[in-house]
Amino acid sequence: MTDNKKIVDVRKKTEADTLKGAVRAKYGKIAVEGGSCCSSCEDHDSKAINQSLGYSDEEISIFPGAVTGLGCGNPLALGEIKEGETVVDLGSGAGMDCFLARRMVGERGKVIGIDMTKAMVEKATSNATYHGFKNVEFILGDIEEIPLEDCTADVVISNCVINLSLDKEKVFREVRRILKPGGRVYLSDMVLTGELADADKDDVELHTGCVAGAVLVDDYLLAVTSSGLEVSHHSLDTGISDRQYGGRPVASIKLKAYRA
Repeated sequence: MTDNKKIVDVRKKTEADTLKGAVRAKYGKIAVEGGSCCSSCEDHDSKAINQSLGYSDEEISIFPGAVTGLGCGNPLALGEIKEGETVVDLGSGAGMDCFLARRMVGERGKVIGIDMTKAMVEKATSNATYHGFKNVEFILGDIEEIPLEDCTADVVISNCVINLSLDKEKVFREVRRILKPGGRVYLSDMVLTGELADADKDDVELHTGCVAGAVLVDDYLLAVTSSGLEVSHHSLDTGISDRQYGGRPVASIKLKAYRA
């Protein structure tokens, strides 16, 4: 490896570690103190945000301790989850999507939440214990190196998390690895519809707020397909830009994919 290549690799690792630390600190604080992932969302309560993202009043009210308002869509509305299946949620937060998935898989199924923030894992585990859910488990781990065996999941879901990773293709390779053949992916995430201002690109607050780490729509879809997953549907909610992100060139992507 040349000296220049070593320098570039060190810089990339330093940037990744710095941003990952900022994300972990931000969401750890939210787990303990509450709050929003983006400054422009502070005036919205979590119930109102979740309603705007496609969750019903019943879904919001049934697990109040797990409602954080941190998502950008409702991945569970994108496809059918069947009784007895195993669902893995990447970036599971306080556990809301996991608990809703548990209603679908029933007692014979299993739901596993993966989150990089210890405080979130502890909060979600406490919520699961409170509700008596013995087939819902929360694990501390990075989505770039998912701590699960190959072919674990029938379904992988994620809600506004993959944009935080600096190596999205690696995330999707991991998703494919843990999916069973024929397994499905249902996710909501943030993407760019145009270039961000230079100041926004370097803003750590906007990275932890799911903006600065987002990539253009075509680049996002390329990361999915380059991993070996097949995209069966995607759509964009551009209205979220004005609702939550101050009119920046962002959108929420709703995506369905599968492992052939």
